[in-house]
Amino acid sequence: MNMLVFIASCFVEFIVLAFALIIFRSGLKEKLNRSCFFFLIWIAIAILFNYLSNTTSLGHDVLLIINRLLFLVSLMEIYSIAGFVTAVAQQHFSRILLNLSILMTILVSILSVTPLVVNNIVIDSSGSAYVGIEFGPMIVIYFFTVFSVAIYAIVSLILGVRRTHNKRVRSSSKTLLLTLGVAIIMILTTNVILPVVFNNLNFSTLGPLLATLAVGGVGYSVARHGLFDIRLAVVRSVTYSLVLVTLAGLYLVAALAFSALFNSNLTNPGQMVSGVVISLLLAFVFQPIKRFFDKVTNRIFYKDNYNSDDFFARLNKTLGFTTNLRGLLERTAYEIGHTLKSEQTFFFVNTANGHYVSAGTENHKQLPKDDADQLVGINNKSHGVIVASLREANDPIRRLMLSHRIELILPLIQADETIGYLCLGEHLTSGYTNRDMRVLSTISDELTIAIQNALAVQEIRELNATLQQRISNATKELRTSNTMLRRLDKAKDEFVSMASHQLRTPLTSVKGYISMVIEGDAGKITDSQKGLLDEAFNSSERMVHLINDFLNVSRIQTGKFIIEKTPVDLSKVIEQEIDSLQPNAIARNLKFTYHPPKDFPMIDVDESKIRQVIMNFADNALYYSHENTTINISLSIENNEVLYTVKDNGIGVPSDEQAQLFSKFYRASNARKQRPDGTGVGLYLAKKVIDAHGGEVVFASTEGKGSTFGFRLPINN
Repeated sequence: MNMLVFIASCFVEFIVLAFALIIFRSGLKEKLNRSCFFFLIWIAIAILFNYLSNTTSLGHDVLLIINRLLFLVSLMEIYSIAGFVTAVAQQHFSRILLNLSILMTILVSILSVTPLVVNNIVIDSSGSAYVGIEFGPMIVIYFFTVFSVAIYAIVSLILGVRRTHNKRVRSSSKTLLLTLGVAIIMILTTNVILPVVFNNLNFSTLGPLLATLAVGGVGYSVARHGLFDIRLAVVRSVTYSLVLVTLAGLYLVAALAFSALFNSNLTNPGQMVSGVVISLLLAFVFQPIKRFFDKVTNRIFYKDNYNSDDFFARLNKTLGFTTNLRGLLERTAYEIGHTLKSEQTFFFVNTANGHYVSAGTENHKQLPKDDADQLVGINNKSHGVIVASLREANDPIRRLMLSHRIELILPLIQADETIGYLCLGEHLTSGYTNRDMRVLSTISDELTIAIQNALAVQEIRELNATLQQRISNATKELRTSNTMLRRLDKAKDEFVSMASHQLRTPLTSVKGYISMVIEGDAGKITDSQKGLLDEAFNSSERMVHLINDFLNVSRIQTGKFIIEKTPVDLSKVIEQEIDSLQPNAIARNLKFTYHPPKDFPMIDVDESKIRQVIMNFADNALYYSHENTTINISLSIENNEVLYTVKDNGIGVPSDEQAQLFSKFYRASNARKQRPDGTGVGLYLAKKVIDAHGGEVVFASTEGKGSTFGFRLPINN
């Protein structure tokens, strides 16, 4: 019997210490890990002292010390169990009650190693078994403390089942309530009630079995509900253990079969060959067997597992699928939520001008802007992820997350600025693991970059839409203004046409009467009178030409400007116009030089309009030339074209104004000073006439040195 107890104790001790080592390697920063580690350590110590307390061969004095220490260890074991289940159930009582319980436990722990709790032990005369324990006067206080701590632990688990909304916490609390609850009751019965009340030590050796029940409950919670992020290590350990057991069995069966076949012991050559063959066979079947048990254990313990590389590949494809912000968030949220088995997954992304976008899986919760602002600068405890279950019970962030049924929040940060959050609800089956946290931390930068790109594209689209609207409004205004200008221009043209017609009639009469007076029809006139009348006649002539110019401009605007071509001798037309300008040239001390070409061909032109152009170029030369200079006029044929030029030595045209010279109503700055009464329609009209004839205006000028004006007309026209 003692050997069975020893073997059982060693086996349970090994499992408990291995479990504690796994917890230790996973990290003790989190409260749940720490409480579980110390819980396992105290169980291991309790198993050791429980076995030693029943080893009577150690002698009375040693056993007395061990039994006193066993009462201390049992109290600490119950207290560590209470701390562990409180962390699992996430139930926290008042600070005063907690301090009182700690103080009470310390005092009772000190008393338990004194004669006040265990006064003496009684061993039979043979020295092989206990007869009883003599308890001290403080055993009642010890008994009360142990029961209080045990009730505290069980109540915490019950509240964890009834109050919490977290599925993982509720499921883990149920499992631990069934396993640890039974273990606590059995430990109290075998190690406290029976020894203290009935002085019966016969069942104290059941400690390893009860410890197995407690540790088994924790192990099942780890594997089934993801209580810790050690499932992978545990499951792989189970897998390799099963593989080794299977291989050992196969080797044993194969070795026996070969031994029976060769009918010899292990030293003959046949058995040596069989050993080599068996080793090769086992090496060959190792991987298939391992894969088989991997599948089996994954289906039982790790059915929520996923391949992170496949997940990253799918996520990258999703992030590169669209630049539409809402579509990107919805597809990404679905991929993450589906892979991590989240009840809900959604993004909260800040946009320009204080706005935000919230998008994710169907029926996800909405995170208000004010609540999102409270998350800025929160210290993240697990791989940069805010975990609700890891925060203190009175933490406002924890309450905020639970109110929206959010378990995880991943801040999306770029250049120390939070652009948004990825929010995940409760796990659908068990709970999130550290592996899940690492995966979320890994994809954080990719999510941030993709969302930033989508935000930039959205801003550009909104800017384009705004610009399009502004352009549309501006175009509408321009069209309205243009319509009004056209109406005004039309009204102006109509006014100019009407005024020109109305003015031309009386001017023609004035010009006719002056001509009659000059010719002596009204009587003889003196030379001085004739000079004055000639000046009046010339002014009337210029006025008629000016009115004709306005009429032609009006006709061009209204589309009534018609070219009526007839055969014309340009050399004679030019000669006539120069003769008419000679009096003005003499009055200004200027001289015209013109050598009419011989046998000049007749060309088809609108004589009146071409005459007006010839007159305009020559008249401008008169007004803008310096005194005592010569104006050279030429007419020739070059390359089957008629070339007419008027070259003066006058004020010229500034180079920066030459491009606009033939625009309607435009006059160069120096021309306005030289002749303030000009209209700016002569050159405009001349270009229109030449263009209408299929010709080309000739122009060259240097400011201060003179200008050349003229035109080219095709002869075959």
